Amino acid sequence: MGIIVKEQEVQQPKAKRQRIYAKKPAGKLYNYRQGVGYSLLLFLFAAPFIKIGGNPFLMFNLIDRRFSIFGNIFYPQDLHIFVFGSLVVLVSIVLFTVVYGRVWCGWTCPQTIFMELVFRRIEYWIEGDWRQQKKVNEGPNTDSRAWKKMLKHVIFLLVSFFISNIFLAYIVGVDALFQIMTDPVDQHLGGFVSIIIFTFIFYTVFAYVREIVCTTICPYGRLQGVLLDDRSLTVAYDEKRGESRGKLKKDGNLDKQKGDCIDCKLCVHVCPTGIDIRNGIQLECVNCTACIDACDTVMEKINKPKRLIGFYSMAELNDKASFKKYNSRSLFYTVILALLMGVFGYMIFSRPLIGTSLLRATGTTYQSRSDGTISNLYTLELMNKSGKDVSFELLPENPELQLQLVNKIEKLKKDGTAKMSFFLIGKRANISKYKTNINVNVISEGKVVEKMKTTFIAPPGT
Repeated sequence: MGIIVKEQEVQQPKAKRQRIYAKKPAGKLYNYRQGVGYSLLLFLFAAPFIKIGGNPFLMFNLIDRRFSIFGNIFYPQDLHIFVFGSLVVLVSIVLFTVVYGRVWCGWTCPQTIFMELVFRRIEYWIEGDWRQQKKVNEGPNTDSRAWKKMLKHVIFLLVSFFISNIFLAYIVGVDALFQIMTDPVDQHLGGFVSIIIFTFIFYTVFAYVREIVCTTICPYGRLQGVLLDDRSLTVAYDEKRGESRGKLKKDGNLDKQKGDCIDCKLCVHVCPTGIDIRNGIQLECVNCTACIDACDTVMEKINKPKRLIGFYSMAELNDKASFKKYNSRSLFYTVILALLMGVFGYMIFSRPLIGTSLLRATGTTYQSRSDGTISNLYTLELMNKSGKDVSFELLPENPELQLQLVNKIEKLKKDGTAKMSFFLIGKRANISKYKTNINVNVISEGKVVEKMKTTFIAPPGT
């Protein structure tokens, strides 16, 4: 896989960052993107408040090492499930980048969604479109300018504060968040400080850092240069059709010797990262499709076919005979992804409701009893993962063995743990070898919820 990114036109280095003023986008693809973006925002804001069986729909409590996915509680003992989940995410990123370029960045990335569909729309509402924003920022310090700036940044802070609370709800849960909000500050000083820190991080990112997250900070933008090849679909300019560029004549007609591009620069004005897509595929492009909508609008006005800028591969633009929209590599990634998702789903929904850790008692082998039986002592640690109170019992699978509890526990509280000790007892005459593999079942509501494997040690019977 080779990098197909073209360099932008060489410019003299600038001592100061040039602020980007993005024109308000409009068009069919933008409407689709709004639908996707606002749906994801609704899910993001609602997910911490949804509970399944009394457990959060999604929660990632790193402090207590307790996670909830689809209402299922996970603990550090379930690390292998998260390993598979990470693999699914990694392969998904690779697959979608190979096939569709950086479409994640422009359509589903939280940074882009918050920036374009929340914070930038607040700017449009208060300061106007890009020309008005530029005029306000570069104009004199009037009362009107000061009021607009103050209103914008106050709203930015309030929105950032709201986002930080939602973000914290994913970490500690909504119940703990409500306690932080309602109890005195000194009782939850760590939570209060976290909210303040998150608020200023989000405010700084969306008020000042902005597109630098996409162009410089985020490593995914650099990763796409390695993953893209000439068959990857990405937002691109059809240079053969568009060049050479020409202006509209006074009579409204185009120079027939020129290409379809009239050099209106609308594709540049609407770009949130400030690039010119006509210079070739660039790392800064987030595939937001704003340039496609802008160019299509112009093509309609001058009676030219749409998609001078569109989703293309380099092979398609170069008319390669060997071009295939879905190549073998993307098919391979899709198969791997489907297998990983299947395994991940199976591990989530087949996970035992009660986690167990069964060990032979330290420093013991077996005990010979006066009644001719042999006993082994075991220690058992139980963890309730079901999200509710659970009654249970222990039964050996081998009917020739009996189980005798040292400390009797019949019920596990929600998210509770318990330690137990018990003897397994068998008749010496029924034992034919020194070490026998056995199973001890944990039974709840008449079903075997966990099968524990261990060994039973005894001198062979005579």
